[in-house]
Amino acid sequence: MSLNLQSVQGTMLIPLWGRATASEKNPEILYDKEAIEIIAGCDFNFTEISNTFGEYGGISYIVRAKKVDDTIRAFIEKHPRATIVNIGAGLDTTFSRVDNGTLNWYNLDLPDAIAFRKTLIADSPRNISVAKSFFDVSWFDDVIFNEEDGILFVSAGVFYYFQESELKGIFQEMGLRFPGGELYFDAESKFALKTSNRTVEKTGNKGAKMYFYVNNPKVFEGWSSKIKVLSCESYFKGIPASKKWESGTRVMVRAVDLLKMMKFVHLRFERK
Repeated sequence: MSLNLQSVQGTMLIPLWGRATASEKNPEILYDKEAIEIIAGCDFNFTEISNTFGEYGGISYIVRAKKVDDTIRAFIEKHPRATIVNIGAGLDTTFSRVDNGTLNWYNLDLPDAIAFRKTLIADSPRNISVAKSFFDVSWFDDVIFNEEDGILFVSAGVFYYFQESELKGIFQEMGLRFPGGELYFDAESKFALKTSNRTVEKTGNKGAKMYFYVNNPKVFEGWSSKIKVLSCESYFKGIPASKKWESGTRVMVRAVDLLKMMKFVHLRFERK
């Protein structure tokens, strides 16, 4: 099956490439065995992506994956039978790295994205794909959720593509449906979003413009009384710049955190 690269779904291949190439060189941060195997068996030419995103791009993808992994592991340590919902899953391989043998995992993405995903990554009894839009709340009914076992939603590199009004509406719906649930995702500042849009356009992708940014995470608590901000952490916190990286990569890593360009936001839907 072919994938339209001039689309949001077309960006699915970029983080897969990033995790595979960067984790081979930086296994101390993250080692994504499944992504490496998929890339090795994929006949897509990654030269253009590699030239555009470079070493820094790959590093940013494995750091994001590590932060998501760490958040999930901390959650399932407290809730070993938790439900995890990966919003905008694309070609994500997190399940293979964090599975504890008892969690239930759902990959939510658009039908064409899920169809493409299934050509490379098979579902299993506890790792199930849901082919629906994030904004089609009927997916709520596809998720087996026991409140006492906990539910965590994660989303990596996805919310950028939506309008704030769209996200506000669905966050409010989730707060009502999943009390006690948590949501973890990455976000950029307004300044960083403009830079990212220019970078994606260089790949020739004109159909994946980004809109959503977060300068102050407290804005989410204004969306609903059920939303509480648990944390907001700078992107590269705890990830020291390696001497083996190119000087430009080390400068970017420091600049991103210094200028607060990128961050991870952790929310909880209160039961009250």
